[in-house]
Amino acid sequence: MGSTRVYMTKDASGAYEAAINGHIVVIVDIIDMSTSLETALEMGAVAVFGASPDQNHAPVTANPEKIAMAAASIAQRLSTEVIIIGEPRFAGKEEEMRNCQRLVNKLTEMNVEISDFVPNVGKEVWTFTNFEKKIVIAVTGTGGAAFDAAYNAEGGGIVTTATVARTKYMKGEAPALKGVYRAKNLASELKRDISYVAASSNSYEDILAAKYLCDLTKVL
Repeated sequence: MGSTRVYMTKDASGAYEAAINGHIVVIVDIIDMSTSLETALEMGAVAVFGASPDQNHAPVTANPEKIAMAAASIAQRLSTEVIIIGEPRFAGKEEEMRNCQRLVNKLTEMNVEISDFVPNVGKEVWTFTNFEKKIVIAVTGTGGAAFDAAYNAEGGGIVTTATVARTKYMKGEAPALKGVYRAKNLASELKRDISYVAASSNSYEDILAAKYLCDLTKVL
């Protein structure tokens, strides 16, 4: 890893602090936000984001409108549409839309079409829609809120995601390696340290996954 240092933290507050410190922030929410986004990328999405739902209980400020503006800028440049991955995972599209009105309103204001709302179900998300050449935003209460907090930190955070869970085409160590090399490439390009963020301190699977990804990064 050379001079790049690798850290682990947790929750939206940890993501925010990591961004303030100038780290590459890697959100780890394997059930299911980061797994859903990894699958979306695998299925041809050109960019992915996380955003907080309207009801955000994290102790840091969220700004889904700014996420919408970033996504809309790419969508307009590429003449493409946005897909929203939402919660509750077993809700209908209307309820998912109601939970992220701030994001939806800003995308609408910027004349960007939302082509679909799909549930946050990890690797099976590919069965719900066509992600090819789309911009994808996962609006979720843990991973999405952590991504939002880091992205909107003072100075602007550089945020990505990673998972250790299976996707449609990847299994074993492959998903983890994909996320780790993405983080390492950003760190090398921007000369920054890396922080892996377990999206929820209440989700032991996120903590274990973040620790695994942190250790894997150090040995590659």
